[in-house]
Amino acid sequence: MLSKGALRAHLLAARLAGPVATSRAASLRSYRLFADRDPRVMLGLDPEWAWNEQDLLRLMVDKCGVSGDSDQVSGPDTIDPERTLTALDAFAERLRAAVAMRAPVLFGTGHPHRLLAFYAELADALSAAGCLVLTPAQGRCIDITTRFGVRTCNLDYVRGVALVREPGARVLGSDTGAHTHSPLPVRVVLDALAQGGDPLPELVVGDHGWVCGAGQLGIEAIGLADTGDPALFVGEAEGRVSVAVPLDDSARSASYRPLTRYVLNRACLSQ
Repeated sequence: MLSKGALRAHLLAARLAGPVATSRAASLRSYRLFADRDPRVMLGLDPEWAWNEQDLLRLMVDKCGVSGDSDQVSGPDTIDPERTLTALDAFAERLRAAVAMRAPVLFGTGHPHRLLAFYAELADALSAAGCLVLTPAQGRCIDITTRFGVRTCNLDYVRGVALVREPGARVLGSDTGAHTHSPLPVRVVLDALAQGGDPLPELVVGDHGWVCGAGQLGIEAIGLADTGDPALFVGEAEGRVSVAVPLDDSARSASYRPLTRYVLNRACLSQ
């Protein structure tokens, strides 16, 4: 069993919390873009409230523990590890509730290089506990707008976790994929389920557009987000995202293993 104290120390040592890789300048830029409703940072969310830059900074101070000093514009951004731990507990509780209801669950990530293993372990545990882990529309083509223009990607699943990859990058079923913020993949998945008359997920677990895109459509969603992803925290504040866990999402994949152990234990899913 991993104690909170041990996990807190790991969060700081691995820079998942404390001073993180995301720069203060990058975070502030995301808040400016979000205030302007730039789709690159909205992640599929259509906020009900008006959010200006100062509103967003106050929100991120509350949710993540970033500095509230608007004059601080350089250096690394920061995440309060206590806020990460509190959110991980809530994240685990939602998984536990899904298992209690034998709910169908969808996992998806826009960070397959970093977070695939974290989600895959959770998907394995929920499947073993009796939840239906959904994997519809595998191989479906999705046109996603990127900074390089529109790219056609393929939807794939690895150990029950949805991701997208550019055609020809790797064969289907391999463990790498494309980094994306787009909500289009989750919309394609949900449409495929609806068209096939299959059960929709009662919980979506992931990051970026997977969480915000699902939450915007009224499906319960929980996920991970760093200080440059205000959309998940806005979604949480407005009630469309159940849990947003603040942590750096660009660390080495192995850095998230202790979080997996902690979450599975808190959700009573440890083998």
